[in-house]
Amino acid sequence: MLIGEVARRSGVSARMLRHYESLGLVRPSGRTGSGYREYSGEDIQRIFHIESLRSLGLSLREIGRALDDPSFTPAALVDDLIRQTRERIAAETELLTRLRRIDAADPAGWEDVLQVVALLQALESKSADMRQRAALSAVDEVPVPVEALVEAALSETEPNVAGALRWALARSGEGGPALLAEGLGSPVAAVRERAVRSLAEMPGGEATAQLRDALANPDVGVRGYAALALGTRGVTDAVPMLIDMIVEGRNDTDAADALSALASDTTTADQIATRLVDRLSHDTTNAPARGRLTQALAGIPGTRASSALVELSDDVDRAVALTAAYLLQLRGAR
Repeated sequence: MLIGEVARRSGVSARMLRHYESLGLVRPSGRTGSGYREYSGEDIQRIFHIESLRSLGLSLREIGRALDDPSFTPAALVDDLIRQTRERIAAETELLTRLRRIDAADPAGWEDVLQVVALLQALESKSADMRQRAALSAVDEVPVPVEALVEAALSETEPNVAGALRWALARSGEGGPALLAEGLGSPVAAVRERAVRSLAEMPGGEATAQLRDALANPDVGVRGYAALALGTRGVTDAVPMLIDMIVEGRNDTDAADALSALASDTTTADQIATRLVDRLSHDTTNAPARGRLTQALAGIPGTRASSALVELSDDVDRAVALTAAYLLQLRGAR
């Protein structure tokens, strides 16, 4: 079969067939009387093999080795192709993410593009100082996409840099709470903590709604941070969790302060006091917890809390009774 017919049937151009021949990949088995290349059935089969391997991403040099080296194993070839493809996909994905973030910054000109690129690179720097400066400049100097700030905040281990990133996120506008909420489902506990702490510092109803949802998170640490943040926002849904924290001795002082802040009106104050008294009556054998619950009543105004302290001043647990009596004296002095 002459080269023109081979090209027509195989879909490989005559020019490419000559290139294959120059590289030694395919050598026509014969020549016609006029000196034209003549391909045998085996030659054509080899061409199809070459094209099949090219479709897998192999270079022509790798194809030649695969076809001619008896020791060349297909398994090793496929494994290497998988590795190369994964690396290429990762690189392309990283580039796509960077381009999307630049586009989200809505640059007005090339100077803006270069500033955003520099800031994104600084957020990924190995230097904590550079990352912190980038976070602090992300609000006023260059509008960094919130997605980049969230990614940086969820991965940051340096406390000062993490604080700067939370500050920047709190001023970043819309979109942050939803992205941070995704971090609450991370399999890594540290990432979940960074997500809820960042949410706690974000203003607005969207962040509050995400914090409410976080009260049901399987991670007790996430629930605790969410409850403390909601307490400062006046959300009474946090009360049960705050009382649990007092009983368990986890950030119990902060939890008591949050309950005190929530008790801003008579009705709410009495409801909180009632819940505290209920836990005191149920946790009769947990002396440390009963002591913390009694101390928490000190920050709750109103007659219900005062009545509870009067009753507790005669408690069988002497430590609880003395604490209650002392707190009553303080309330009387005020």
